[in-house]
Amino acid sequence: FGGQSTTNRVPNTTESQITLRKNSHHWNGHTVTQNGSNSPATPSPQWDSRAPSPAPAAVIPREQWGGKYEFLLSCMGYCVGLANVWRFPYLCYRNGGGVFLIPYFIMLFVTGVPLFLMELSLGQYGAAGPITVWKCCPLLKGIGIGMLCVSTLVCLYYNVIIAWTFYYLGSSFQSPLPWSCDAPANVGLCGNGTARNSSTGEGLSPTEKFWNERVLGVAYSEGLHDPGPVRWPLALCLLAAWIIIFLCILKGIRSSGKVVYVTATFPYLVLIVLIIRGATLEGSLQGIAFYLTPDWSRLANAQVWNDAASQVFYSLGIGVGGLLSMASYNKFDNNVIRDTLIITGGNCCTSFFAGFAIFSILGHMAWKKGVPVGEVADSGPGLAFVAYPEALALLPGSAFWSILFFLMLFMLGIDTLFGNMEGITAAVLDEFPHLRTNTLHKSLFLGALCFSFYLMGLLLVTNGGIYWFTLIDSFSTSFGLIIITLFMCIGISFFYGVNQFCQDIIDMVCPCPAWCLKVLVYFKACWVFFTPFLLLVS
Repeated sequence: FGGQSTTNRVPNTTESQITLRKNSHHWNGHTVTQNGSNSPATPSPQWDSRAPSPAPAAVIPREQWGGKYEFLLSCMGYCVGLANVWRFPYLCYRNGGGVFLIPYFIMLFVTGVPLFLMELSLGQYGAAGPITVWKCCPLLKGIGIGMLCVSTLVCLYYNVIIAWTFYYLGSSFQSPLPWSCDAPANVGLCGNGTARNSSTGEGLSPTEKFWNERVLGVAYSEGLHDPGPVRWPLALCLLAAWIIIFLCILKGIRSSGKVVYVTATFPYLVLIVLIIRGATLEGSLQGIAFYLTPDWSRLANAQVWNDAASQVFYSLGIGVGGLLSMASYNKFDNNVIRDTLIITGGNCCTSFFAGFAIFSILGHMAWKKGVPVGEVADSGPGLAFVAYPEALALLPGSAFWSILFFLMLFMLGIDTLFGNMEGITAAVLDEFPHLRTNTLHKSLFLGALCFSFYLMGLLLVTNGGIYWFTLIDSFSTSFGLIIITLFMCIGISFFYGVNQFCQDIIDMVCPCPAWCLKVLVYFKACWVFFTPFLLLVS
């Protein structure tokens, strides 16, 4: 970065990568241009009595995606995660139904898409991870360290969700489902309507009893100060999840880039199947109406706008370093503006699309129980592991639908974790580049990293682990991300220079189509004025 020519923009560790991308290499005082001709760089005497200078360090080539679809699918899988399924539909109905789409789209196009493009462009141009890339402006290196810290916390608790999914997936192969009224242990509970929690006296349904007592064990903990013993069935599920992650990232993007062909597309197939099945159920239209019915008065509520901004950050994965790291493996001339519009548009449509799959089946459950949809709707883990499994248990062939649903959750979670882990590994491998060429040392590093995360995650699978999970989830991905993205936006716009940054994007998207230049003017205005302002007031 900096006001240099396109052949010599990035110093130190990234200089060789940028030079390779521009097809202009410097060897032994001669420049080899793209057509292969040699031109003398500086005249040197034929004989020199001085001692020869030490040979330059060997350049370690950086991996690249096998094709543009691998990058697009990896980013789509990273962005389209659990927040799209269990958070967006709930926020939509809670904040005025279809009216929520207005603040959501405003926040998306004024903060989400500009910051998404900024992070992708930064990674692709610099060809480095979230720490090394800030050699363009060393003053901002703390932003990369902040990304690494947030990414570490996200990886720590996110794989616990995958462990819960594994537990439910294994339980789904039982017939009848252990959280259904047909299970022998629940016959008496369903006959009485609810079960009683001996410690709190609150009424619990069979699905809530299964979730709180058999899965979490939270009924046996008093709070953060009382974690209790490790729940070993969950600990084994967590270990299996980390082993899968390790195997998928072992060979870097060469392995994870192939895995996403399955993990990024399978959830869409399941969503389509669930929507078709939900549309055939009695009461489904009641659920859809509850999801979309507009309440225009909600637009005056500041909480609606805050929810819209937080959902944009949750779903796009901005400020964690995953996007920056994945973009660093792109070819230098990849059209990053086009990719930004495709990925953010696809992510937004998926969130809206998932709402139909969720609320059509919740509407059927409300109809069958004879209660309003609002009494069965929930968000977060409550939707994924209590409300929706209870709705699936009411369907014919409930085990099949349950297997499909939790397999979809597993695919959604694993893709997001790929991106977060890539942000961490790219940062370390860029600081210690010899690990890229030594397969054994790289494997040992990745194994130690995954095993360390597993050991730290054991706290979250104790009886009181859900309290720690909620604590990390609430404070690691909200205020911290806003601070990181705010400083990234201000740093690039005012310290590095927004004009220079736009020129860097034009250099990559070369020849730059006319529509790209027009869109870039809008993004430039957002980076300088609108995006920092909205981040400050949110």
